[in-house]
Amino acid sequence: MKKQTTHLLILCLWLAFGIFVPPLAAQSEAQPHFLDGEAQEVAAFKDPARWVRHDLWVETEFDSDADGQPDRMHVSVTRPYQTEYQGLKLPVIYVSSPYFAGVAPDVDGLFWDVRHELGSPPASRVSPEVTPRNNRPFISDSHIHTWVPRGYIVVHSSSPGTGLSQGAPTVGGKNESLAPKAVIDWLCGRARGYTQPQGGELVEAYWSTGKVGMTGTSYNGTLPLAAATTGVEGLEAIIPIAPNTSYYHYYRSYGLVRSPGGYLGEDIDVLYDFIHSGDPAKRAGNNARIRDTEMKAGMDRVTGDYNDFWAGRDYLNQMEPMKAALLMAHGFNDWNVMPEHSYRIYKKARDMGLPVQLYYHQDGHGGPPPMRMMNRWFTRYLHGQENGVEDDPRVWIVREGDGQDNPTPYEAYPHPQSEPVELFLEGAAPAIGSLQLEKPARQGKETLIDNFSFDGASLARAELTDHRLVFVSPELKEDLHLSGLPEVTIRLASSKPAANLSVWLVSLPWNERKNATITDNIITRGWADPQNHRSLTESEPLKPGRFYTVSFALQPDDQVIPKGQQIGLLVFSSDKEFTLWPEPGTELTVDLDASSLRLPVVGGTEAYRGATE
Repeated sequence: MKKQTTHLLILCLWLAFGIFVPPLAAQSEAQPHFLDGEAQEVAAFKDPARWVRHDLWVETEFDSDADGQPDRMHVSVTRPYQTEYQGLKLPVIYVSSPYFAGVAPDVDGLFWDVRHELGSPPASRVSPEVTPRNNRPFISDSHIHTWVPRGYIVVHSSSPGTGLSQGAPTVGGKNESLAPKAVIDWLCGRARGYTQPQGGELVEAYWSTGKVGMTGTSYNGTLPLAAATTGVEGLEAIIPIAPNTSYYHYYRSYGLVRSPGGYLGEDIDVLYDFIHSGDPAKRAGNNARIRDTEMKAGMDRVTGDYNDFWAGRDYLNQMEPMKAALLMAHGFNDWNVMPEHSYRIYKKARDMGLPVQLYYHQDGHGGPPPMRMMNRWFTRYLHGQENGVEDDPRVWIVREGDGQDNPTPYEAYPHPQSEPVELFLEGAAPAIGSLQLEKPARQGKETLIDNFSFDGASLARAELTDHRLVFVSPELKEDLHLSGLPEVTIRLASSKPAANLSVWLVSLPWNERKNATITDNIITRGWADPQNHRSLTESEPLKPGRFYTVSFALQPDDQVIPKGQQIGLLVFSSDKEFTLWPEPGTELTVDLDASSLRLPVVGGTEAYRGATE
């Protein structure tokens, strides 16, 4: 569509709805306004009734629904009227999602049944279909009231195979990176947009400066990173919030089949069914190619091994072309998309020399950085205002009890003064053992019996039980600051060829009050498959009675453990909230003399001694 045609169409629509459009000469020219390095709300941009809103389809370079035509992505635009009638060009904040048109119902059998023996093929599950919500002219209103008044254009798009976007959902496949790339290319004049999903007139983004930023939470936070890994020109800055940066890390843990928190039995094919809201006529073909062939062959719920399928859905492996300035946000107690997802990308981006900031809070899933942080980030990299954001602290962490808008700045994460303190295990099973700075005299082995009926919280609180081993520090005489990734080495033998291994780091005594905060009890957690003790890519059945050494990191954390508490290492097998549920009875025997915990302590051993002795 030519620009003049767009003018006439919008003018007719405004007149039809009784909106007065003043003559061009009478309109005051509005410009973005900045104060203290942040874009301010501009009165002339604030009236939603005067925003220009339209939708279109952007042509991509892929054909993921195999119909012989390049897929087109459904895109909606919201912009100040000055971009249409005063020739104003503005930067764009862009949000993409597979969720905008709705998701599948949570019917019985949607999730995999977790109650089956390890190493055996799982039973089949139900695959419901999405009834899409496509009866509205625009995709989403998210972010428009925040950013349009501050001098930005807000653009939304539905992911491939969702809503009115063509193609197939692949849940981390290449088309989910190339789709937002195509939209950014269109915003920068390098791709074609059309008024219709097939045919139609050309639409140009003549109102765009060619500077684009992306943001979003969860899956919507994954897609900015996916786009950035293409190295697309014009994507200047991204703010991913609680992003899933690796589908292997989301659905597996060191070789173990492990569900995301709150979604027991979910796997990548479940998420595919959950978001597949696109053209019903294309679903059967998409299902056959993607879900029932590629995913079925690659996801491997039997061994949980890392393979090419998972490697292709790990954005850490694709970061080399990335140029966008990165502000990442995550919660240390996010047990859905766990905090490692942001840490691993932050670390790589930092090592690549990219502009990067990391914001962690103490809550669960979601939670953006303070508005001032996001505003400064986009103001610097989209509006080009030299506000010194690159000289701001690189890490911001919300301390316990503080609001999310009041983070504490740090030079780095983990804390620069954090050092690993190795603690050794002294057993007292079935009672509570201890963590020691000095390695105890030879003491032998202890055994636990797997039983998924007992959840981790119950095992942590129990004074006596055969279903876990627990080892605790002395009571803290001073607060102790942990920062980083705790690591465990456990030498164990299993009574069966396969077993779950779950490890929690807890703060004791357990706070059972209703007003307990999210940081009171669980410090961090981790899971591993002993069959992968040598390699993530090749598991091997355990020989009953033979000992194997398993070493792995728990989820990253930064927490001040208050005086009066004890730090506890909880070792058990099946985790009722996260792992598969094999028949109870598997015995895990731990060699205490060859097992240890490395705790990341700010101040190292000296600080740990000072707090415990």
